Amino acid sequence: MKASRQKVRVLMVCLGNICRSPTAHGVFLHRIERAGLSEFIEVDSAGTGDWHIGKQPDPRTCRAAQARGYDLTPLRARQVRADDFEKFDYILAMDGENLRNLQALCPPHLKHKVKLFLDFAGDADGVRYVPDPYYGEEDGFQKVLDLVENASGSLLDHIRRQHL
Repeated sequence: MKASRQKVRVLMVCLGNICRSPTAHGVFLHRIERAGLSEFIEVDSAGTGDWHIGKQPDPRTCRAAQARGYDLTPLRARQVRADDFEKFDYILAMDGENLRNLQALCPPHLKHKVKLFLDFAGDADGVRYVPDPYYGEEDGFQKVLDLVENASGSLLDHIRRQHL
């Protein structure tokens, strides 16, 4: 790790923190652990809305993730807090609406931390946003996992190059 650097902290953000951002949280955490980088990188997730605070991820999210070897059941929804903008190095929105909400909340001197998660996807076939599967069918949760797995690998590579 580069000279006495603190942990690189990543916050995954969607609307309610029960579908997309906990999926990104769990997948990225799995990648971090598999790479042996837990002491160097920390990940969390949050929502811009407050509807689901304290709840587990959506059961469909958990089932889809479990089928690919990710356990999301320990995660609990929380809302983005003002101190998150100071604490985290990367604040990654799942879509444009949440990106705009985060930018509106973020102090001007920290806006460089707020980005779209899929900006780190090396090959997302031109897709910029992780679609919200909440009101859709089961295949929507699979699509989220596909996009998140791709972007998580690229994000981990980026962090290794930039910080480790």
